[in-house]
Amino acid sequence: MAEAVKRSIALPVAVRGRIGIWLRERGSGLMALALLVGLGSGLGAIAFRWLITSATELFSGRPEYTDAPGAPHPWLPGLGIWFLVLVPAVAGLIYGPLVYWFAPEAKGHGVPEVMYAVSERGGRIKPQVSLVKALASALCIGGGGSVGREGPIVQIGSALGSTMGRGMRLTERRMRVLVACGAAGGIAATFNAPMAGPFFAMELILRDFTVESFGAVVLSSVTASVIGRAVMGNEAFLSLPAFHLQNPSEFLLFALLGVLVGASGVLFSKVLYRVEDLCDRIWRGPEWLRPGIGGLFLGLLLLVLPQMYGVGYPVLGNAINGNYAIWFLVVLLLGKMVATSLTIGIGGSGGVFAPALFIGGMGGTAFGVLAHGLVPEIAGSPGAYGLIGMGAAFAGSARAPMTAVIILFELTGQYSIILPLMLAVVVATLISRTLSRDTIYTTKLSRRGIDLDARHRRGRLPDRTVADVMDPLPETLTTRTKLSEAAQRLAQSTDSVLPVLDDEGRYKGCVTAGAVAEVLGDGTVDNGEVGDLLEIPPAIASGTKLVDALDSLVSVEVTAAPVLEEQGTQPVGWVSHRTLLSCMGTTANSG
Repeated sequence: MAEAVKRSIALPVAVRGRIGIWLRERGSGLMALALLVGLGSGLGAIAFRWLITSATELFSGRPEYTDAPGAPHPWLPGLGIWFLVLVPAVAGLIYGPLVYWFAPEAKGHGVPEVMYAVSERGGRIKPQVSLVKALASALCIGGGGSVGREGPIVQIGSALGSTMGRGMRLTERRMRVLVACGAAGGIAATFNAPMAGPFFAMELILRDFTVESFGAVVLSSVTASVIGRAVMGNEAFLSLPAFHLQNPSEFLLFALLGVLVGASGVLFSKVLYRVEDLCDRIWRGPEWLRPGIGGLFLGLLLLVLPQMYGVGYPVLGNAINGNYAIWFLVVLLLGKMVATSLTIGIGGSGGVFAPALFIGGMGGTAFGVLAHGLVPEIAGSPGAYGLIGMGAAFAGSARAPMTAVIILFELTGQYSIILPLMLAVVVATLISRTLSRDTIYTTKLSRRGIDLDARHRRGRLPDRTVADVMDPLPETLTTRTKLSEAAQRLAQSTDSVLPVLDDEGRYKGCVTAGAVAEVLGDGTVDNGEVGDLLEIPPAIASGTKLVDALDSLVSVEVTAAPVLEEQGTQPVGWVSHRTLLSCMGTTANSG
């Protein structure tokens, strides 16, 4: 009876062990986790949108205040428009302590923190960041903060991917991929842009392309987008005019637009951090109180320019559809720079993706109005320049040209926009590189002494060693382990080879599944031990170059081997064909 109970307990444990190995080591396991992260990111985006709408309705009396900017609060008609002065301060008094006490990472625009976690912390993000970021950003945007919702949803989805990766005890390499899956899913569901999500994750978060990681982020993005569309509908977040190319000579105007709007994207980044520095110098009180007091100054700005309330997509749509004069477009452009910078500077929580699109839309439409007035036989609709300007401004500020092209293509659904958009985006990216070393995202990290580009360069093949890519040492065998037991453990091993230690814990060699199966298949050895079948792969030290390590494995026809200390024989990790080829493929693609 006792033996039967033991077997009934051991069976689920063995099954769970096999499932864990499948999720941690198999490509199909990574895809299953990516699907789950996409599901969670899609649901998170839905919940976050609901939180923003609810907070906006609570603070302004309308689900979207910029549908009627300057209107009084319907619940407080006696205050008139002056309620705008109080609303950001009240919201700040709520989310300021929330961020300060529970998740300081939730402060600001979010994406740099995710980039840092992927590059320097192996994809580890605190699980409470998701909840705190969602609540703080919803309160900030709903309370008039002039920021976007993409930064928060990237951080929310990434924290979900990181939490799942840690729960499954994934390697750092796979955990980084799951973090990118969360970012891709969040972008896809928020903007209803399943193609833009993967490119945002690969271009800005992972900063490289491999088949496995790209497949995972695409699956996560598609899943999140399907979930988002099922609940929020299939319409884009903006209603944009049709695009028509008026004249081939118009490409010269689009190139000039790329120069001007790309420079405005760089200016936006400069203004953002200058205002943040100014707020740091002025403020001398406790950090948790800063959003509340600073909210009064933001409220005064909203009193003058209520179009800056929240994300402001209705205002952007009105501008591109030609409802504003050129002087007001310029006012809105400059006002968005100041309002977003002030929101972040006082300790607000929200993204800068949407503000960059807003700035580009205003600048592009203003340029289109001017061009149409000067050369009407060449220049087309001003709204077309606004569309192109949106992509160019994001490319100029974030230096992510592929994401800029893809998201504008998805928003318009018009292939005719591709050529002028690509031209303007490339020109804007070149202008950005000329005018600034950092982007709007990497500047925040550079100011802390963190150079992601230098780290990425160090990660390329000529300088990478086994220590940079090795996995944790798998469960070891001892020289006295029975062959029957070794066969069971090897069957669960992805590499069909396991390291062997002696009774004192010293490394003795490896044993392969083929060798054990051959002996057991003969039936001549019943109680053989692993020590009788040891193989000694060539030593792979932690400082060995990737190409040399792969040559060593190929030369002795083993699929994996331990990584030893530089000056000793103690195993410190594990490296396999699969890991080396994956990392070398990553290097080739990123180089």
